[in-house]
Amino acid sequence: MLERFNESGDRFTDWIPFRAWIDNSAVLITAIQRIIFLGVLTGCSLDPDLKRWGTMNAQRFLFSFVGLIVFSLGAVAKAEVDDRVFELRTYYANEGKLDLLLARFRDHTIALFEKHGMENIGYWVPQENSENKLVYVLAFPNREASSRSWEAFIADPEWKAAYQASIVDGQLVDRIERKFMTMTVYSSELKLVASDPSRVFELRIYTTEEGRLPNLDARFKDHTIRLFERHGMENLVYWHLMDDQEGAVNTLVYLLAHANGEAARESWKGFRNDPDWESAFTASKEAAGGRLVVKGGVDSIYLEPVDFSPMK
Repeated sequence: MLERFNESGDRFTDWIPFRAWIDNSAVLITAIQRIIFLGVLTGCSLDPDLKRWGTMNAQRFLFSFVGLIVFSLGAVAKAEVDDRVFELRTYYANEGKLDLLLARFRDHTIALFEKHGMENIGYWVPQENSENKLVYVLAFPNREASSRSWEAFIADPEWKAAYQASIVDGQLVDRIERKFMTMTVYSSELKLVASDPSRVFELRIYTTEEGRLPNLDARFKDHTIRLFERHGMENLVYWHLMDDQEGAVNTLVYLLAHANGEAARESWKGFRNDPDWESAFTASKEAAGGRLVVKGGVDSIYLEPVDFSPMK
């Protein structure tokens, strides 16, 4: 179901490098406790041997502590950030051809994508699908790899044979839309989870006022994501369009998951009525000098995963 909302219907999930620091926090605290204990022991002892023992061991722990800090900072610097290129594709099937299109993907296309280095992320159809859409996402190491993969796929004799066999009674697809994207710095790690029962997914695309995408990013990073999580929504991934894509300077694309349709409705109701959201919304507008998203600039489509989707 495609819905349009005004801006007010808009976790800082831990940024990946920050998570590496948090993972070491318990060890750091333990080291600090040991240093404090040994410092007290050294300072209070009247026994020269004990004092010397305490001093030596305090120094050892101090060096260990410093080393641990350096290690942790290294983990922050080296923490893996997902810099892949993602391609969001929407197919509009001709009338009566969607099932045939899905069969072609199931029986041929997804395996050939993998053969040529494309990673299948997810495949969905809208809950209300009057336009006969298939929506899917692929991932590539980079844009050049994307071009090479598509060229090899199109030239593959197995694909040519499958394609020709599928269109004997007419073309399956009327038109195709695609967007190339990269993950935002505040996006959580994208995990391919096939839940049982399947979740309901929500693809949302925001169009901002000129120059206000950074303001919108800040609001999501500092407030919205955390509030989504508070109200039962699962933050899956947040994307920006690549620089050469139309709308790159004012578009945010993201994907949520809900247990089911009713859960989605209840989550949005709770979110919109949350005083913390109301405060964050108002403060962000004041800081930017006006609304962040253009009127009617929030597109939402509820999606159901198809049987061959890696994400469900």
